[in-house]
Amino acid sequence: MQPARLFEPFRTQTLKENIGELITAAILEGKLRPDDRLNESALARDLQVSRAPIREALQQLEEQGLVVNIPRRGMFVVSLSEEELQKINSLRILLEAEALRLCRDTLTQQTEKKLLQALERMERKGMTAIEAARVDLEFHRCLWQTTGNEYLEKTLTSLTAPLFAYSIVTLPGAATVRWILDSHRPLIEFVRRKTGTLSAEHVMAEHLSHAWKKPSRYASQELLKR
Repeated sequence: MQPARLFEPFRTQTLKENIGELITAAILEGKLRPDDRLNESALARDLQVSRAPIREALQQLEEQGLVVNIPRRGMFVVSLSEEELQKINSLRILLEAEALRLCRDTLTQQTEKKLLQALERMERKGMTAIEAARVDLEFHRCLWQTTGNEYLEKTLTSLTAPLFAYSIVTLPGAATVRWILDSHRPLIEFVRRKTGTLSAEHVMAEHLSHAWKKPSRYASQELLKR
């Protein structure tokens, strides 16, 4: 008689999850662009599956903010207005500032090495917008994972997913890509320094200003002075 099993076997990914990852990758790689319609029948035909898992995957992506459902029109890749960008980034400053503080308190040599490796990749010449978005997301995810707060990490992942996807098709040129990537070094300096005169909110607002213009659009001057 075999002993009772203490743990359930690892669950393999469902078809819905696999499809969701494929669509997400297509969005993040710029193959699917903002306002592109996501036709269930066409996706099912391309992926050689039924429409049911396609529909489930799209509903999940809608919850994550990558897809929007427009009544009587269908599912579309999210497209962010100026007002929506401001709202998302104003909240992102607050949440990522907290992530910076937590990362500074818990920074290990291993995490520091990962951040520096990502930074080295950013500083290579000739990086495309898609490559820039990937390494940018990798850098920030490393920060979030270091916080030890899984709820903060999940919230930031969900909140910023449409931002990273949107940035791929809105970066105007190589010079802007270079400018944005260069803005990450102050984040590493903040978490390594342990002490300093600048607040986490100020550091994060300045960082985001490189990608989304002026930080004053997303945070009050009182917040930036904290």
